[in-house]
Amino acid sequence: MMVNEKDINEQIAWAKINTDVLRSMENPRKSYWVAVAVCLAMVACAMLAEYIQYTVGMGVSNLNNPHMWDMYIATFVFWIGMSHSGTLLSAILHLLHADWRKPIYRFAEAMTTFSLLTAGLFPIIHLGRVWNMYWVLPYVSDRGIWPNFRSPLVWDAFAISTYLSASMLFLFIGMIPDLAICRDNTTGWRKKLYTALSLGWEGNDRQWRNFRKVYLLMACFLIPLAVSVHSIVSADFAMSIMPGWHVTSFPPYFVAGALYSGCAAIITLFIMLRYFFRFEEYMTLPIMEKTAKLTFAIAMVWTYLNLIEFASVWYGHDMYNKELLIAKATGPYAWVFWTMLFCGSVVPFALAIRKLRRHMPTMFVVSILLNVGMFFERWMIVAPTLSLSHEPWQWDVMWGSIVQWALVFGSFGWFGLLFLVFVKVFPSVSMYEVKEMVFHRNMTAGQRDVLRMTDHAKPVKQTPGVEGA
Repeated sequence: MMVNEKDINEQIAWAKINTDVLRSMENPRKSYWVAVAVCLAMVACAMLAEYIQYTVGMGVSNLNNPHMWDMYIATFVFWIGMSHSGTLLSAILHLLHADWRKPIYRFAEAMTTFSLLTAGLFPIIHLGRVWNMYWVLPYVSDRGIWPNFRSPLVWDAFAISTYLSASMLFLFIGMIPDLAICRDNTTGWRKKLYTALSLGWEGNDRQWRNFRKVYLLMACFLIPLAVSVHSIVSADFAMSIMPGWHVTSFPPYFVAGALYSGCAAIITLFIMLRYFFRFEEYMTLPIMEKTAKLTFAIAMVWTYLNLIEFASVWYGHDMYNKELLIAKATGPYAWVFWTMLFCGSVVPFALAIRKLRRHMPTMFVVSILLNVGMFFERWMIVAPTLSLSHEPWQWDVMWGSIVQWALVFGSFGWFGLLFLVFVKVFPSVSMYEVKEMVFHRNMTAGQRDVLRMTDHAKPVKQTPGVEGA
């Protein structure tokens, strides 16, 4: 029997992909453990702050009337926005058959799940009486009290819980072939875990076809869901009559801001994983360039929507909105406002320079600055409106207390800890999708056209001894 040398080389390359990804789960750099220790310290700070707030009362957070929201809700909106880019961009790029997404979409989808889990903590923290956390959910109580289903706060509970469930399911379904590979190449508790989660995956034709259909269906379902979720979050503000909030452009503005902060976070995590797990061969400079270009495009859309809002207020006839806009630019929050514009609208131009896009330390700093700007943007949505509302008794400037800042600081540690544990236990690079990408690159243009017409990106039959799935 004749053996094709190209097939042998391909199998060796595929085996190397397995080896590299599985090794990353066992032997990361020492800096990985430093990052875990830092995240644990941040979580400890947040737990101490929450203990103080729980025992002393909400007074330590500086929340009052009219400042009943501020830092906690601004952080909630920030984390909800952070969650959107992972699953949304993964689903969109999957439908567009963008091969460059394949090495990075797994950790981006994980970012969505952990951002939502982090965001879900803040309504409970903001409630103060954490033992009544079930009040956040719409439910039928034995007292006959029904929630107001016309309130966007109730819509939030439905939308976010639906989005979290769908995102976790999307992430899990996409991991099943890789979990089978892990199952066949590990021992001990990991083998038991992967055996249970791989759901008896064998990699036969019937399973692949069903897998493709379900994954495509989930991608089509998640795109409108992701857009609607942040539109509903924007309705929390836009449906009020408060100055600066009663704006019809809030839904697209919130969605653009969510994509913006999420893309910046993808760049940050891209660079960290590339360094921690030695993924230079998979998380390449061309992929970084494409991600940076996409982030720059979204940054320009966000800037344009900002300018539209400023112009509509300035040339409008609502004096309350105009006074609020002037107060943002010249009042006590002016330094936050101008820092937001600098980080969100000026710093992104670094992404337009090819030399900077290919320099990892620069991209890491730029991505951090972008999300600093987006956090300040959430703060500027909430705090100035509460400081300068319609009634004079509501004119009060409020800054977050050390307890509030400790909880916000700790939320980043909580997110980082969840993410670092995930990439240690589960493959952060999709092995089967990277193999497909390698396979497609070795095909001629005519072969790609035939494959596209018959079955979109259907994988070739795997060799059990090499693939393990």
